[in-house]
Amino acid sequence: MAKIRRAILSVTDKIGLSDFARTLAKHGVELISTGGTAKMLRDAGIPVKDISELTGFPEMLDGRVKTLHPKVHGGILHLRANEEHVATVKEHGIQPIDMVVVNLYAFEKTASKPGAHFEEIIENIDIGGPSMVRSAGKNFQDVAIVTSPDQYAQVAEEMDKSGGSVSKQMHWKLAQRAFATTAAYDSAIASALERVMVDDAGKFDISNIHGGTGFPEILRLLFRKSMDLRYGENPHQKAALYSNGTDLGVANGKQLQGKELSYNNIVDLQAAWDLAQEFDEPVCAIIKHTNPCGTAVSSILVEAYKRALEADPVSAFGGVIGVNREIDEATAEEMAKLFLEVIAAPSFSEGAKARFAAKKNLRLVEVKALDQKYTLKNVSGGVLVQDNDIRPLTDADLKVVSERKPTESEMKDLLFAWKVCKHVKSNAILYAKDGRSVGVGAGQMSRVDSARIGAMKAVLPLKGCVAASDAFFPFPDGVEVIAEAGATAIIQPGGSVKDQEVIDTANRLGLAMVLTGVRHFRH
Repeated sequence: MAKIRRAILSVTDKIGLSDFARTLAKHGVELISTGGTAKMLRDAGIPVKDISELTGFPEMLDGRVKTLHPKVHGGILHLRANEEHVATVKEHGIQPIDMVVVNLYAFEKTASKPGAHFEEIIENIDIGGPSMVRSAGKNFQDVAIVTSPDQYAQVAEEMDKSGGSVSKQMHWKLAQRAFATTAAYDSAIASALERVMVDDAGKFDISNIHGGTGFPEILRLLFRKSMDLRYGENPHQKAALYSNGTDLGVANGKQLQGKELSYNNIVDLQAAWDLAQEFDEPVCAIIKHTNPCGTAVSSILVEAYKRALEADPVSAFGGVIGVNREIDEATAEEMAKLFLEVIAAPSFSEGAKARFAAKKNLRLVEVKALDQKYTLKNVSGGVLVQDNDIRPLTDADLKVVSERKPTESEMKDLLFAWKVCKHVKSNAILYAKDGRSVGVGAGQMSRVDSARIGAMKAVLPLKGCVAASDAFFPFPDGVEVIAEAGATAIIQPGGSVKDQEVIDTANRLGLAMVLTGVRHFRH
């Protein structure tokens, strides 16, 4: 292993750099740096040479040109085992550079900042940084390329053990990460800039840069593997979890205790979290195989959980729970009585953690909310992309079409049922009463069968409940089954060619019926 003798350091993210630079200096590495990085190192008492001393040229054009110079890239790119390369750099007074420590301008952060100007966004497109990263990555045999603070400790440990060298295996590992870094960086720039519009006068409109309308011409998906999973949906399938690199959403949830999450755990956890986010008041959603077997709201979380559990205690066994409040000790005490796979919440009180600690296999996951704009589904040869189904109902959407208007309590339950029904696999019929689900008919090939199964699955009395349907009734028979089960009001999108027959049936049976004009298929 060749010893590291000279390194260029030029970073935007300066976390941990001083300590890493001290390790390099300790091993006799000459440090060369740029602008703010050089200043930070000097302020920390670490000897450093300005890049201009290496190149013989000052930094220029407001910092646009600093490292784009033969004495930088020749020092990085020449092959040490190639006699002609070595003679050429010696002839031109180019010194070898054995390590490059670079992370890039924060383009994504700048582009996503409210109020950012187009000129500011453009100036945060790094040129010199990616050029050095690619040069060092190409010449990985001779140059170590460090692109992230999370690599400092490993590299420093190797240098300490070897007296200042970095192994060939580490060189290659660093190069792999380097090219992944520049690929992700270029992709982020392309994805943002393709949403910028320019008029005939050359004025740039960046109003759509944060998402806007429509879909990109090229879909760029950039996720980093968080972990390998034990298996996929079934034991013979391999699986892994990938993350967008933030601390938001289910993929980046903080697991506080319990066994490793499985593929199915994560899928159900997402379903539970999505449903819990529908409500402002305390809510508990109990999920089994992505369907909500029990959902309830209340003024306090522990009561919401109790009421959700009562809806279907048999199905809740081995379920996954999502809530929209911190789980306190009282709620934990109740939940701990049931065998559960995963509990997802924004946070857990210290008392709750202590109560759950005895259930060592139970997975507790803290999740930070994420505004997810799109959903994706694989198809052979491609991927389907759609807006996330987040359209809320407004008063203007609601249309009472029956002779009898719903009572105030019925309307409240109809709106509750509508939110929950959206998260039931289609065809979906959901029965609800007093702010909780009482029967769920999920995933049937015919709507009338979903109505029958929802009533059959009910543990609590159905008399006086309401029902929600995720799509229109193609025939009146579904309404007849719902009325027979004991429901007094129905909420549904409408839009069937037989709408009038369906409404007439509701009137004949004395049901109130509300149309939303919004469908919530969930395939």
